[in-house]
Amino acid sequence: MSEVKPAPSPSTTNPARISGSLAAGSWTGTQAYVLAAFCLLLGVALGYLFRGSASVGASQAVASTAAPQGSGVHQPPQPDPNAQAAVAQAAAPLLEAVNKDPNDFDSLVKLGNVYYDGQQFPSAIQYYERALVIHPDNPDVRTDMGTAYWYTGNAEKALAAMETSLKYRPGHPQTLFNLGWVRWQGKQDPKGAIEAWEQLLKANPEYPQKQQVEQYIAKAKEHASRG
Repeated sequence: MSEVKPAPSPSTTNPARISGSLAAGSWTGTQAYVLAAFCLLLGVALGYLFRGSASVGASQAVASTAAPQGSGVHQPPQPDPNAQAAVAQAAAPLLEAVNKDPNDFDSLVKLGNVYYDGQQFPSAIQYYERALVIHPDNPDVRTDMGTAYWYTGNAEKALAAMETSLKYRPGHPQTLFNLGWVRWQGKQDPKGAIEAWEQLLKANPEYPQKQQVEQYIAKAKEHASRG
């Protein structure tokens, strides 16, 4: 996943997955078809917030994945049983590749993405972690991992992953976008969210979802003003 996935707003939205775009060019036609099929089944518009390379609109992500204010963490929809077979089919050749070469970074990331899109977040985390042992400075993969942690209900590890990502790439837009959502919805810290989003816009003045981010900042300010 080089394309960050969705988070509360996160790679498509709510936290979006970022790294998904990393290896797009190396899928076979069959793999791509299978992946597209289960993405449709899952309504995979949920990658924006947490995917580093997310290109989907932030507002779409928030609508599909953001947790109700005060709930503490986003709860993703239950995976479609019909999608699980497709996930297994898409993962099979990648698992074979990493069994042959445990240091195959691209295949590890793709596996993380497949499981992320299939809403099998613990498995996604497992392969993202293995990929980060090889390239710990990859902000897309680390943000995707943080987003996956968010979806498992672990806001602390989500924050830790995103804060580490920023140490490697201080102005990384998807990390900052998702960090704002996790701070706000996971930690009930609207001021921290505002800080992350203002940093995002300062470092990336041409950010495609600038207007939406400004709207989120305004809403977070309203929340902060209410104490």
